[in-house]
Amino acid sequence: MIVALIDNGSLEPAAHRNLRAVATALSRATGVTVHAVSWKHSDRIPDAQLDDTPAWTLAPFVRSLLALGQREFVFVPFFISAQGAIGSSLRRELESLQREAGAFEFSFTDGIAARGVIADIVAERIRAIIASKTLPSNPPVIVVDHGGPSPASATLRNQLAAQIRERLGFAPALVMAASMEGDDHAHNRPLLAEVLASPGFDRGPVVIAPLFLSPGRHAGPDGDLAQIARAAESRIPSHALRCHFTELVGTHPLSVLTLADALRTTLSSLHAPILP
Repeated sequence: MIVALIDNGSLEPAAHRNLRAVATALSRATGVTVHAVSWKHSDRIPDAQLDDTPAWTLAPFVRSLLALGQREFVFVPFFISAQGAIGSSLRRELESLQREAGAFEFSFTDGIAARGVIADIVAERIRAIIASKTLPSNPPVIVVDHGGPSPASATLRNQLAAQIRERLGFAPALVMAASMEGDDHAHNRPLLAEVLASPGFDRGPVVIAPLFLSPGRHAGPDGDLAQIARAAESRIPSHALRCHFTELVGTHPLSVLTLADALRTTLSSLHAPILP
């Protein structure tokens, strides 16, 4: 039984390093060897930026283990939600590999969203940034996801924003859901840039809570989200808009604990002889 923590993949070393850190934490929490595997992209990161250890991507990883006689795989999805376009595409690729490389079995554990902990994590992140930056007790908050072609992702984003608002006890108008990009799909609206130009969110301190698991091209210190925020801050200097970003979902200890519990549940259902 091969277990892998899998994310979408990134060209940013920080994203894959975080994937490895979470995989290591899962291994420690469960007593199971958990490999860090990206669906795409990460194998193009120079080895020197990953401690001279190349990043695995899905197809080469599976093929290499099939060549060694492995036939059972469990994947732990490191996505906000595994139910959107990425999750469907990932399953299709694994089914294609089954047809190409011969019979093997694969299963997925629950992801973080399925275990209902994201709202708790984000609410805690928001309280932490309010305290550390000495912000007003109820600043405007934007809960922002990437944005994509699947309405399911936007539905989850909106549900999470409502749950976060409830946990914080904020007035409805103070917590908005937005997407980073994707204005060609109506379900992604409003976009982050649009909210930062709207009344109540275009001046003073605003907290931005990214629904992202790892730092990288989008959620890194100089990533797309930060650039959108800086552009909004500079647009009308007299408004004194200042955007404060929370820490990410995937670096919170509860993410690891939740994925570890999901992995134990899946392995138990498969009768895998692993758990201590």
